[in-house]
Amino acid sequence: MEFEYSPKVQALLERLKSFMAEEVLPVEALYYEQLQQDRWGEPPVMETLKQKARDAGLWNLFMPGDEFGAGLSNLEYAPLAEQMGRVLFSSEVFNCSAPDTGNMEVLAQYGSPEQQKRWLQPLLKGEIRSAFAMTEPKVASSDATNIETSIVRDGDEYVINGHKFYISGALNRRCEILIVMGKTAPDSQDRYRQQSQILVPMNTPGVKVIRPMTVFGYDDAPEGHAEIVFDDVRVPAENLILGEGRGFEIAQGRLGPGRIHHCMRLIGQAQRALEMMSIRAEQRVVFGRPMIKQGSVREDIARSACEIEQARLLTLKAADQMDRHGNKAARDLIAMIKIVAPQMACNVIDRAIQIHGAAGLGQDFTLASAYAYARTIRLADGPDQVHMMQLGRNLAAAYAAGEG
Repeated sequence: MEFEYSPKVQALLERLKSFMAEEVLPVEALYYEQLQQDRWGEPPVMETLKQKARDAGLWNLFMPGDEFGAGLSNLEYAPLAEQMGRVLFSSEVFNCSAPDTGNMEVLAQYGSPEQQKRWLQPLLKGEIRSAFAMTEPKVASSDATNIETSIVRDGDEYVINGHKFYISGALNRRCEILIVMGKTAPDSQDRYRQQSQILVPMNTPGVKVIRPMTVFGYDDAPEGHAEIVFDDVRVPAENLILGEGRGFEIAQGRLGPGRIHHCMRLIGQAQRALEMMSIRAEQRVVFGRPMIKQGSVREDIARSACEIEQARLLTLKAADQMDRHGNKAARDLIAMIKIVAPQMACNVIDRAIQIHGAAGLGQDFTLASAYAYARTIRLADGPDQVHMMQLGRNLAAAYAAGEG
């Protein structure tokens, strides 16, 4: 693979860096101030930023095809996602934030023309938000075959009953549509054909938002993580995506790009933490001399730089393999980076917090919320242990078969 970005990507990257420096970073504090006035709405500054991003042609950069997005490959998108990841809310500025990105990819790849017209087009325009409802509190959802939510055909409708939690994005008042994963054939002998995915508008009778779930005390407004009960929720049969028994297939198609997008953004968070700890170490005086004179501080900075670059290169290799050979062929590399990047970000951000002292734990710096995000991604889209289990299984089988 090439280690230099193409002229096309370099030009986009420079435009994006300038936008972040001139438009996003100067209003970062204002965004959070406005958010305090309306926790589940959209801060006015966000809509202003979105319009500027549209005008600048920095919109829907994540979509790989020309039909719906910017036509960038995964490898081309990677450095752009890293830049967006430096500020926790900035991916939304460019309509590149999860869970909307994954839902748009699902609708673009698997949705019917009617589903695309009704839901994909408003999402692509940034007119609405969405959520993906899979995780359940009563079962180990890291094994998606465990989910218990039922989706039962009744004439021209499906009836949905179940209990979900940590449904990211569902608390935002602009969230209008859920993609819900449940079982249409719970007794099927094939455990991977029991599940289906279906579109459920948030305003459907029986969709009951119970409460926001917090992450280390953060409510992650304005998206949040909702606990939701589906109580005899009825939707038209045409809301089913792709067909009965295709839910697991859709989930796998959705999660491949989603996993690597999270890793790209986390590299941006870690890089920002590295820069912050370097500045702090140069400016702060302890025991009569700048902190950077302390050997342990220099080691933390050096180690962090090495770990970030290792993760960055692994992410780029995974993205390159996805582009060349498809998501399935790149599954081991995707698993590797999903194991490596969140842990790396946790380690780097933790060192930055330590170098900032008590201030690193508070609201005056972004490090505490960045750590909460990084730690969350060690569970989101599959916990570390599941990826290691599957990666170890695949590697052992390949080496035993002489394919290493």
